[in-house]
Amino acid sequence: MIDGVQRHIQNPLLLPEHVRPSMDELVVECVLNPGAFRFAGKIGLLLRVAERPVQNEESVKTVIIDPAVPGGQRILTFQKDDPDLVCTEDSRGFVYQDQPYLTTLSHLRLAWSEDGLNFRIDPTPTLLGQGELEAFGIEDCRVTEIDGTYYLTYTAVSVHGFGVGLISTIDWKHFTRHSMILPPNNKDCALFPRKIGEHYFALHRPTMEGAGRNHIWLAQSPDLLYWGQHRPLIKTRPGMWDSTRVGAGDAPIWTEAGWLEIYHGADENNRYCLGALLLDLNDPGKVLARSDQPIMEPIMEYEEVGFFGSVVFTNGMLVEGDRILVYYGASDQVVCGATLSVRKILASLHTR
Repeated sequence: MIDGVQRHIQNPLLLPEHVRPSMDELVVECVLNPGAFRFAGKIGLLLRVAERPVQNEESVKTVIIDPAVPGGQRILTFQKDDPDLVCTEDSRGFVYQDQPYLTTLSHLRLAWSEDGLNFRIDPTPTLLGQGELEAFGIEDCRVTEIDGTYYLTYTAVSVHGFGVGLISTIDWKHFTRHSMILPPNNKDCALFPRKIGEHYFALHRPTMEGAGRNHIWLAQSPDLLYWGQHRPLIKTRPGMWDSTRVGAGDAPIWTEAGWLEIYHGADENNRYCLGALLLDLNDPGKVLARSDQPIMEPIMEYEEVGFFGSVVFTNGMLVEGDRILVYYGASDQVVCGATLSVRKILASLHTR
């Protein structure tokens, strides 16, 4: 791990108990993986809030999106002795009558801060899942400002799988939905903050089984809506810290040396660390350098123990000169903060 990672002494910054549930019958299980941005002199975080119903010994409950009811959400209850109920080894989901369900439902919620450390969380959800392709919620939003418009790329989850949705706003009060831009199964989509030549570019992560692997891909678009020229960018590396899956973090950072991208990687034990890539400024499909060792890894108790332990995961960063303010999810349960140095990260990379 490189020298210079400074975790905030206030960590964790945000806990589930800091968030008001969206329904009286729900509890907040996790608050994690925020997108980060600046607006009107404040730092904003767009939090992923995962909620679940209160459970009991006789039944399994889940919450689903239902626009026909007040609040847009409804709780379903299944008796544990029902032969149509199949509980899986993964506590995050179950199956009923061949229909998969999640034990939690995620939405996106705004939090605001004057100093980047103390946040006021909005009392109600900012964005709920909408429509068939978001029936199981929306997760892990990246926020990229391009020419005064904020573009939100997020994971849309449903029985059809998980794909990438796009929403835009200019004032954080009114939102325009642009539908799903990358179909299942795909996630971890980070937009470059400006055009390169005549095109916009994005990093994304198709999730593969069988012949494929969970690698980071690059795509380009004339308008941010229609994406093509898809090609793999970096692969997992056997025997290393990113041997099982890799995925983009937030928008790449422009530096004189190239586009600096902080990404996450996981090994066979599902231990998530952060590393970095350096991409050519004019040809982002060309990888100039990459981390051999993590630049940040789960070493604190709040990063090692939680809903899903041994995880540091970021999709929200702000840049102030040489300093990168990183807002990250720890152990898939809480939101933390740290600072990194652009200069030190660049010096740590291994040239390819």
